[in-house]
Amino acid sequence: MDDLAARKAQLEGRRAELVARMAGIETALHEHETRDWEEMATEREDDEMLEALGYSGAREVRQIDAALERIEDGEYGLCARCGSAISAERLDLLPATPFCKRCAE
Repeated sequence: MDDLAARKAQLEGRRAELVARMAGIETALHEHETRDWEEMATEREDDEMLEALGYSGAREVRQIDAALERIEDGEYGLCARCGSAISAERLDLLPATPFCKRCAE
């Protein structure tokens, strides 16, 4: 398996994890049956945390989708800003990044 295929598999695996986690969050947000005000307040705090996790997951899914599109277009691993190659070390840490270290700073 070449490096690009491995990166694609890594991105697709992470995307599947995120989609499953977001589905669980969505389910949890719609499962309230509490009538007690104190419990409702606690549930609302929990919901806010879950919503933040859901937004974060959705943002990461969009980044992964863009990276997968760059793979299909033959542009993966090239900085979207300056066109330079993104280092393998940076892609190891941030496989969906569209920017080289210099342009990301």
